Amino acid sequence: MASSAAGDPRDFLGVDAGLADEERDIRDAVREHAGSNLAPHVAEWFETGMLPARELAKEFGRLGVLGMHLEGYGCAGTSAVAYGVACRELEAVDSGLRSFVSVQGSLAMFAIHRWGSEEQRQRWLPGMAAGELLGCFGLTEPDAGSDPGAMRTRARRDGSDWVLDGTKMWITNGTVADVAVVWAQTDDGVRGFLVPTDTPGFTAREIKHKLSLRASLTAELVVDGVRLPADAAFPEVRGLRGPLSCLNEARFGILFGVVGAARTCYEAALEYTLAREQFGKPLAAHQLTQRKLADLVVEVNRAALVALHLGRLKDAGTLHHHQVSFGKLANVRAALEVARTARTLLGANGISLEYPVIRHLANLETVLTYEGTEEMHALSLGQAVTGIPAFR
Repeated sequence: MASSAAGDPRDFLGVDAGLADEERDIRDAVREHAGSNLAPHVAEWFETGMLPARELAKEFGRLGVLGMHLEGYGCAGTSAVAYGVACRELEAVDSGLRSFVSVQGSLAMFAIHRWGSEEQRQRWLPGMAAGELLGCFGLTEPDAGSDPGAMRTRARRDGSDWVLDGTKMWITNGTVADVAVVWAQTDDGVRGFLVPTDTPGFTAREIKHKLSLRASLTAELVVDGVRLPADAAFPEVRGLRGPLSCLNEARFGILFGVVGAARTCYEAALEYTLAREQFGKPLAAHQLTQRKLADLVVEVNRAALVALHLGRLKDAGTLHHHQVSFGKLANVRAALEVARTARTLLGANGISLEYPVIRHLANLETVLTYEGTEEMHALSLGQAVTGIPAFR
């Protein structure tokens, strides 16, 4: 990669100079692990539509990234920025790998950590932090995506037990999970339940034929008369406040993670255009190519600055969910534009899995939609600046 008078082309504005020593150490550890152990295999995982989930879970547990921003119960208790940087380095390899970690830590584990009883935390969190147990998060339904309040999954009382019926859709890690966090309508509002996946009536069916996020396991969950004891429910939280708080955690990981995907696409385009010659000189020597590369470096670094700033706000306890929407909307949009432009710079090679760009481009089309569509985050920002909700 070419040197720059401004510094490292990988970090043109020196954004990572703002990291604390521990955050930089975590960056280096995750980057080295991802580069050595994940990157050599990810194109094959993507092409075959598989992921060695159990093996990866134990690797991630040893690395300390599962629930790393949570306190206690075997979790590392790092800063939010450190967690974000770890997400960035994982997504620099593939969005599916970051999804694996963020669903485990920011959805399933965070839900138990924030809303569970002490008994629930002790039962599940240490094993999940170690990668010995896997979790998934059941909120989205076939007919209830952006409007989770319209969910049809129902939990009813039967004596002291709960009985759950319904279907959840697009659930990452659903086919390998040991426990599912399932949100359901009750007579007392929406409540969360911890469903061991070996409970009679629980079924997870793999969703196949995906053309995006293929290095990720996605499932439909069916709960058909699933009977749970009273202590399977989260004890206090009622309504959508519970699941939406978890989604906010996952969105934070995304706004950092996509910076890694964008960076990889930019680096691939830069290296390719410096090496590839046309009309007697490298592609990178042509004006139109340099204009595109300039656009890429601007978008990657702007997204990195947004992520770091929002991470510092989160660590200070002042981050608002509208600001998370800003980060998710802006950074995913930037990453998609970087991937699309990088694809053009690689020409025909841009569609080959021999290079990472088309894989990231396909993945980012999913990242644009999940954890809140672009439209929903735009409406969140619209409400923030006008004071007028326009969701309905």
